[in-house]
Amino acid sequence: MEAQVNGVTLHYEVAGAGRAPMLLLHGNGEDHHIFDKIIPKLSSRFTVYAIDSRNHGLSQKTDVYSYQTMADDIYVFIEALHLGEVGVIGFSDGAIVGLILALSHGRVIRKMALLGLNLQPGDFRDECRQYIEETYAKTRDPLFKMMMEQPSIALDEIRSISIPTLLVAAENDIYKPDTFTKIAAALPNAELKIMTGHDHGSYIMGQDLMYDDFIRFFR
Repeated sequence: MEAQVNGVTLHYEVAGAGRAPMLLLHGNGEDHHIFDKIIPKLSSRFTVYAIDSRNHGLSQKTDVYSYQTMADDIYVFIEALHLGEVGVIGFSDGAIVGLILALSHGRVIRKMALLGLNLQPGDFRDECRQYIEETYAKTRDPLFKMMMEQPSIALDEIRSISIPTLLVAAENDIYKPDTFTKIAAALPNAELKIMTGHDHGSYIMGQDLMYDDFIRFFR
């Protein structure tokens, strides 16, 4: 399906007929198909909206590469489809978008699960930061440039977010280990789960390992 929002066309999939709407937001360079394995399970409890962000998947390509703009897209999407309060599951860039949405338009989020979240480019481990910089130098891919320069969210900014939050990190994530403990401590209504033995995306991309945690948290 397609929605015209915020000046762009967003492609999305709808599954299920649960009373509560659930938005799934993917990471950098991906599309909503990373959630293909867990969507059928979630759709037994929720109406799932799995969205391709602008400049990703089948959604419209633009010259604007900004997490704030992507969050604005999602807000207008929620308003245009009259979804009311939603649950949000965001992975990596999708987690950033979810957090910015909470800062800008918190009233539309009931609960959110933020997986593999960072607040600053400086949160990357040194070797990951180097890889991003080297890849951008070779490809000039604006998605890599975005990761090099954004987001820029201060810990003090998120202290005002009272939305119940499930913060998920991998034991072998691409961010410095204290990134997640600092974020969890700053968010006043957050719980932190560490996925032992996993890397940044191995527990969610093409996986349903988080299903029980999502059901417990969002019920």
